[in-house]
Amino acid sequence: MENLSNLSVIRDIMDRFGFSFSKSLGQNFLVNPSVCPRIAEMGGADEETGVLEIGTGFGVLTHELAKRAKKVVAVELDSRLLSVLDYTLKEHDNVKIVHGDILKVDLAALFQEEFAGMKVVVCANLPYYITSPVIMALLEKRLPISAITVMVQKEAADRLCAPMPSRACGAVTAAVRYYSEPRMLFPVSRGSFTPPPNVDSAVIRLDIRSDLPLDGEEEAQFFALVRGAFSQRRKTLQNNLSSSLGLTKPQVAAALEEIGVKPTARAEELSMEQLLALREALSPSL
Repeated sequence: MENLSNLSVIRDIMDRFGFSFSKSLGQNFLVNPSVCPRIAEMGGADEETGVLEIGTGFGVLTHELAKRAKKVVAVELDSRLLSVLDYTLKEHDNVKIVHGDILKVDLAALFQEEFAGMKVVVCANLPYYITSPVIMALLEKRLPISAITVMVQKEAADRLCAPMPSRACGAVTAAVRYYSEPRMLFPVSRGSFTPPPNVDSAVIRLDIRSDLPLDGEEEAQFFALVRGAFSQRRKTLQNNLSSSLGLTKPQVAAALEEIGVKPTARAEELSMEQLLALREALSPSL
């Protein structure tokens, strides 16, 4: 296989297939040769594992995953890349490219058809503009995934992996920590891409929890509470929850007192355990 991290090879392929980078699709392709092997290794790709990749570029990460995994299914939105990938990945017989929008693909059906009987992980270099929607879609669908390893904007990585409580955490932090155990793996500088983005990136891994504390109506209550709690960061929990959930301030104050949290507290000051306890305390009123 040609060195797809080499700029001259990239330019040659672009000329050969008449390809140009799309800003609207957030296309920044990796040219740092050390990054994709690390993502593949740290993401858990091995000979017993199926890998879902989201977005392929010219197939640099796909190639590293295919060398290690039993099977790779890559969902790619840009139809212009399909012929490029036929060329760059021709040595691999364990790769399938699915043309589609990851947010519209029936992932449950895809998993059943492509990964039956396999352990599955997700690995991707995600376009910045769809980071949170893609991660939350993967988590909320409760697919049979053991881990999600993705490269995202450094700011998003900090938010997704923020400890609770901390000033850096928000509603997406709480959602990610509810479904998984997130951790930062390594930074990736903007100079690792062509064209270079205006920000640095980082690779994170989310290890999916096998046993979730809530389900059904309780889970819906919890996420309504989380959205309300973080809706206006400068306001107290008492004010945010009373306005967003239609509760009286005395109701919220009583629930906060029950779990040992002061009424002037803000959402960022609560741990996951306290948020879960608050949902329990407020459940009769929700």
